[in-house]
Amino acid sequence: MPNTSTPASPAIRLTRALAVASLLALIALCLAWELWLAPLHAGGSWLAFKALPLALPLAGLLKLRLYTYRWTSLLVWPYVLEGLTRVFGSAAPQNWLAAGEVALSLLLFTACVAHIRLRLGPRKSRKAQA
Repeated sequence: MPNTSTPASPAIRLTRALAVASLLALIALCLAWELWLAPLHAGGSWLAFKALPLALPLAGLLKLRLYTYRWTSLLVWPYVLEGLTRVFGSAAPQNWLAAGEVALSLLLFTACVAHIRLRLGPRKSRKAQA
């Protein structure tokens, strides 16, 4: 839970913005890919449901819940693996969409890890000084 008495630093706000933006872009990409851009079957694919787990952390990321940033950094790895599989196993345009999925997933992971490090950094240094 964020400390409401002190505002978040610019770096924390930046990592939150990057995490939320990459999460929303990843949701949009997954839905557009499987419903309109290059679905596995004509008329859309049931793989569009892969976007549902990505909607779960959105509220926690917006509320700066550190625990949500932690488990979201683990949630993205199946999307990286699926993207890498389809980059090398599919033809265009699916491989380009898969490359976008990998890039957005890695950006989300990086933003979450940076956010966690920024928030936990001061705590660790205070414990070391004591």
